Amino acid sequence: MPVPSLLAVFAHPDDESLSAGGVLARHASAGARTAVVTATWAADTVRAAELAEALRVLGAGAPRMLGHADSRVPHSASGRPRLCDAPLDRTVGELVAHIRAFRPDVVVTHDAYGGLTGHEDHVHTHRATLLAVHAAGLERLYPDAGEPWRPSALYLATHPHSAVRAWAGHWALRGKAMHTVPDELITAAVDVRPWLERKVAAVLAHRSEAERGAAPGLIAALPAPERERLLGTEYYIRHDPVTTLPRQTELLP
Repeated sequence: MPVPSLLAVFAHPDDESLSAGGVLARHASAGARTAVVTATWAADTVRAAELAEALRVLGAGAPRMLGHADSRVPHSASGRPRLCDAPLDRTVGELVAHIRAFRPDVVVTHDAYGGLTGHEDHVHTHRATLLAVHAAGLERLYPDAGEPWRPSALYLATHPHSAVRAWAGHWALRGKAMHTVPDELITAAVDVRPWLERKVAAVLAHRSEAERGAAPGLIAALPAPERERLLGTEYYIRHDPVTTLPRQTELLP
Protein backbone atom coordinates (compact mmCIF):
# COMPACT_ATOMS: atom_id res chain seq x y z
CA MET A 1 0.00 0.00 0.00
CA PRO A 2 1.53 3.35 -0.98
CA VAL A 3 2.30 5.83 1.77
CA PRO A 4 -0.20 8.71 1.54
CA SER A 5 0.75 12.26 0.64
CA LEU A 6 0.84 14.54 3.65
CA LEU A 7 0.32 18.28 4.16
CA ALA A 8 1.21 19.65 7.59
CA VAL A 9 -0.21 22.99 8.75
CA PHE A 10 1.43 24.57 11.79
CA ALA A 11 1.59 28.00 13.36
CA HIS A 12 5.31 28.81 13.63
CA PRO A 13 8.60 27.76 12.10
CA ASP A 14 9.84 24.83 14.26
CA ASP A 15 6.34 23.50 15.09
CA GLU A 16 6.51 21.21 12.05
CA SER A 17 9.77 19.60 13.19
CA LEU A 18 8.83 19.26 16.86
CA SER A 19 5.28 18.01 16.32
CA ALA A 20 5.42 16.04 13.07
CA GLY A 21 9.04 15.87 11.93
CA GLY A 22 9.08 12.11 12.25
CA VAL A 23 6.03 11.41 10.10
CA LEU A 24 7.12 14.01 7.55
CA ALA A 25 10.50 12.28 7.23
CA ARG A 26 8.87 8.84 7.19
CA HIS A 27 6.46 9.71 4.37
CA ALA A 28 9.12 11.51 2.35
CA SER A 29 11.52 8.57 2.74
CA ALA A 30 8.83 6.27 1.33
CA GLY A 31 8.47 8.47 -1.76
CA ALA A 32 5.25 10.23 -0.74
CA ARG A 33 4.65 13.91 -1.46
CA THR A 34 4.96 16.02 1.68
CA ALA A 35 4.69 19.75 2.35
CA VAL A 36 4.31 22.21 5.22
CA VAL A 37 2.22 25.37 5.48
CA THR A 38 3.36 27.79 8.20
CA ALA A 39 0.86 30.40 9.35
CA THR A 40 3.21 33.05 10.76
CA TRP A 41 6.47 34.90 10.00
CA ALA A 42 7.41 36.64 6.77
CA ALA A 43 9.41 34.95 4.03
CA ASP A 44 12.34 37.39 4.32
CA THR A 45 13.12 36.65 7.99
CA VAL A 46 15.82 34.56 9.63
CA ARG A 47 13.24 32.13 10.90
CA ALA A 48 11.95 31.58 7.37
CA ALA A 49 15.48 30.67 6.26
CA GLU A 50 15.76 28.25 9.18
CA LEU A 51 12.41 26.74 8.20
CA ALA A 52 13.69 26.19 4.65
CA GLU A 53 16.67 24.27 6.03
CA ALA A 54 14.46 22.17 8.33
CA LEU A 55 12.13 21.26 5.47
CA ARG A 56 15.11 20.32 3.30
CA VAL A 57 16.24 17.91 6.01
CA LEU A 58 12.73 16.43 6.28
CA GLY A 59 12.22 16.23 2.51
CA ALA A 60 9.17 18.47 2.67
CA GLY A 61 9.95 20.91 -0.13
CA ALA A 62 10.05 24.69 0.05
CA PRO A 63 8.31 26.73 2.76
CA ARG A 64 4.68 27.69 2.17
CA MET A 65 4.11 30.68 4.42
CA LEU A 66 0.90 32.61 5.03
CA GLY A 67 3.00 35.49 6.36
CA HIS A 68 0.88 36.56 9.33
CA ALA A 69 2.59 38.02 12.39
CA ASP A 70 3.36 35.83 15.38
CA SER A 71 1.01 37.07 18.11
CA ARG A 72 3.94 37.55 20.51
CA VAL A 73 6.53 38.85 18.00
CA PRO A 74 5.17 41.86 16.05
CA HIS A 75 8.31 42.24 13.91
CA SER A 76 7.86 38.69 12.58
CA ALA A 77 5.79 40.12 9.71
CA SER A 78 6.06 43.90 9.54
CA GLY A 79 2.85 45.59 8.51
CA ARG A 80 0.79 42.41 8.75
CA PRO A 81 -1.81 41.75 11.45
CA ARG A 82 -1.23 39.14 14.11
CA LEU A 83 -2.54 35.74 13.05
CA CYS A 84 -5.23 35.84 15.74
CA ASP A 85 -6.34 39.30 14.57
CA ALA A 86 -6.52 38.53 10.84
CA PRO A 87 -10.04 37.89 9.47
CA LEU A 88 -10.71 34.19 9.99
CA ASP A 89 -12.43 33.84 6.64
CA ARG A 90 -9.32 35.14 4.87
CA THR A 91 -7.01 32.76 6.72
CA VAL A 92 -9.31 29.82 5.97
CA GLY A 93 -9.35 30.83 2.30
CA GLU A 94 -5.54 30.92 2.22
CA LEU A 95 -5.39 27.41 3.65
CA VAL A 96 -8.07 26.16 1.25
CA ALA A 97 -5.92 27.37 -1.64
CA HIS A 98 -2.91 25.41 -0.33
CA ILE A 99 -4.99 22.26 0.22
CA ARG A 100 -6.47 22.42 -3.26
CA ALA A 101 -3.10 23.13 -4.86
CA PHE A 102 -1.25 20.32 -3.06
CA ARG A 103 -4.18 17.83 -2.97
CA PRO A 104 -2.98 15.80 0.05
CA ASP A 105 -4.39 12.49 1.20
CA VAL A 106 -3.72 13.45 4.83
CA VAL A 107 -3.58 16.80 6.62
CA VAL A 108 -1.85 17.21 10.00
CA THR A 109 -2.18 20.18 12.35
CA HIS A 110 -2.21 21.18 16.03
CA ASP A 111 -4.77 19.71 18.42
CA ALA A 112 -7.50 21.80 20.04
CA TYR A 113 -5.23 22.69 22.96
CA GLY A 114 -2.53 23.95 20.65
CA GLY A 115 -0.16 21.18 21.76
CA LEU A 116 1.85 21.06 24.96
CA THR A 117 2.33 24.83 25.17
CA GLY A 118 -1.23 25.90 24.38
CA HIS A 119 0.09 28.86 22.39
CA GLU A 120 -2.76 31.01 21.06
CA ASP A 121 -1.38 30.87 17.51
CA HIS A 122 -1.42 27.07 17.67
CA VAL A 123 -5.05 27.06 18.80
CA HIS A 124 -6.04 29.50 16.06
CA THR A 125 -4.21 27.46 13.41
CA HIS A 126 -6.04 24.33 14.60
CA ARG A 127 -9.41 26.05 14.20
CA ALA A 128 -8.64 27.56 10.81
CA THR A 129 -7.30 24.25 9.48
CA LEU A 130 -10.37 22.30 10.54
CA LEU A 131 -12.57 24.80 8.72
CA ALA A 132 -10.31 24.77 5.66
CA VAL A 133 -10.23 20.96 5.37
CA HIS A 134 -14.02 20.88 5.30
CA ALA A 135 -14.34 23.88 2.98
CA ALA A 136 -11.73 22.63 0.49
CA GLY A 137 -14.08 19.92 -0.75
CA LEU A 138 -17.06 22.18 -1.36
CA GLU A 139 -17.03 23.81 -4.79
CA ARG A 140 -19.14 26.83 -3.84
CA LEU A 141 -16.83 27.83 -0.99
CA TYR A 142 -13.79 29.87 -2.04
CA PRO A 143 -14.43 29.23 -5.77
CA ASP A 144 -11.35 31.25 -6.74
CA ALA A 145 -9.02 29.06 -4.62
CA GLY A 146 -8.79 26.17 -7.09
CA GLU A 147 -10.62 22.96 -7.89
CA PRO A 148 -12.27 21.28 -4.89
CA TRP A 149 -10.27 18.65 -3.03
CA ARG A 150 -11.30 16.54 -0.06
CA PRO A 151 -8.46 15.06 2.03
CA SER A 152 -9.18 11.55 3.25
CA ALA A 153 -8.08 12.20 6.84
CA LEU A 154 -7.11 14.94 9.26
CA TYR A 155 -4.78 14.17 12.16
CA LEU A 156 -4.21 16.39 15.19
CA ALA A 157 -0.72 16.31 16.67
CA THR A 158 -1.02 15.90 20.42
CA HIS A 159 0.44 14.35 23.60
CA PRO A 160 -1.34 11.87 25.89
CA HIS A 161 -1.35 12.25 29.66
CA SER A 162 1.14 9.37 29.88
CA ALA A 163 3.69 11.46 27.98
CA VAL A 164 3.90 13.77 31.00
CA ARG A 165 6.38 11.33 32.50
CA ALA A 166 8.77 12.04 29.63
CA TRP A 167 8.27 15.78 29.31
CA ALA A 168 7.36 16.97 32.80
CA GLY A 169 10.85 17.34 34.25
CA HIS A 170 12.09 19.42 31.33
CA TRP A 171 8.98 21.57 30.94
CA ALA A 172 8.55 22.18 34.68
CA LEU A 173 12.04 23.62 34.92
CA ARG A 174 10.89 26.38 32.57
CA GLY A 175 7.65 27.03 34.44
CA LYS A 176 5.61 25.72 31.52
CA ALA A 177 2.11 24.31 31.80
CA MET A 178 1.48 21.20 29.70
CA HIS A 179 -1.68 20.53 27.74
CA THR A 180 -2.20 16.80 27.25
CA VAL A 181 -5.19 14.59 26.39
CA PRO A 182 -6.53 11.32 27.83
CA ASP A 183 -4.62 8.35 26.45
CA GLU A 184 -7.81 6.76 25.09
CA LEU A 185 -8.22 9.63 22.61
CA ILE A 186 -4.99 8.73 20.82
CA THR A 187 -5.68 7.24 17.39
CA ALA A 188 -2.10 6.80 16.23
CA ALA A 189 1.14 6.45 18.20
CA VAL A 190 3.81 6.48 15.49
CA ASP A 191 7.26 5.10 16.26
CA VAL A 192 9.53 7.56 14.44
CA ARG A 193 12.85 6.35 15.88
CA PRO A 194 14.10 5.23 12.43
CA TRP A 195 13.81 8.87 11.33
CA LEU A 196 14.79 10.45 14.65
CA GLU A 197 18.18 11.66 13.44
CA ARG A 198 16.51 13.65 10.67
CA LYS A 199 13.82 14.93 13.02
CA VAL A 200 16.39 16.17 15.54
CA ALA A 201 18.47 17.77 12.76
CA ALA A 202 15.36 19.59 11.56
CA VAL A 203 14.57 20.81 15.09
CA LEU A 204 18.12 22.07 15.53
CA ALA A 205 17.99 23.87 12.17
CA HIS A 206 15.85 26.42 14.01
CA ARG A 207 18.99 27.92 15.50
CA SER A 208 17.49 31.23 16.64
CA GLU A 209 14.94 29.35 18.75
CA ALA A 210 17.66 27.16 20.22
CA GLU A 211 19.73 30.22 21.09
CA ARG A 212 16.89 31.90 22.96
CA GLY A 213 16.18 28.79 25.01
CA ALA A 214 12.92 27.68 23.37
CA ALA A 215 12.09 24.01 22.72
CA PRO A 216 14.87 23.48 20.11
CA GLY A 217 17.33 24.68 22.75
CA LEU A 218 15.95 22.16 25.21
CA ILE A 219 16.43 19.40 22.61
CA ALA A 220 19.95 20.59 21.77
CA ALA A 221 21.02 20.23 25.40
CA LEU A 222 19.78 16.66 25.84
CA PRO A 223 21.83 13.47 25.44
CA ALA A 224 20.74 11.11 22.65
CA PRO A 225 18.82 8.64 24.88
CA GLU A 226 16.73 11.45 26.33
CA ARG A 227 16.02 12.87 22.88
CA GLU A 228 14.75 9.46 21.85
CA ARG A 229 12.52 9.25 24.92
CA LEU A 230 10.96 12.64 24.22
CA LEU A 231 10.79 12.61 20.43
CA GLY A 232 10.79 8.95 19.38
CA THR A 233 7.00 8.63 19.32
CA GLU A 234 4.53 11.04 17.74
CA TYR A 235 0.89 11.00 18.85
CA TYR A 236 -2.16 11.91 16.80
CA ILE A 237 -5.94 12.12 17.09
CA ARG A 238 -7.77 11.30 13.86
CA HIS A 239 -10.52 13.75 12.96
CA ASP A 240 -12.28 12.50 9.82
CA PRO A 241 -13.55 15.24 7.49
CA VAL A 242 -15.83 12.69 5.80
CA THR A 243 -17.37 9.47 7.07
CA THR A 244 -17.40 6.05 5.46
CA LEU A 245 -20.49 4.97 7.40
CA PRO A 246 -23.59 3.96 5.44
CA ARG A 247 -26.23 6.62 5.01
CA GLN A 248 -28.52 6.86 8.04
CA THR A 249 -32.14 7.84 8.40
CA GLU A 250 -31.73 9.41 11.84
CA LEU A 251 -29.06 11.02 14.01
CA LEU A 252 -27.31 8.41 16.11
CA PRO A 253 -24.64 8.75 18.84
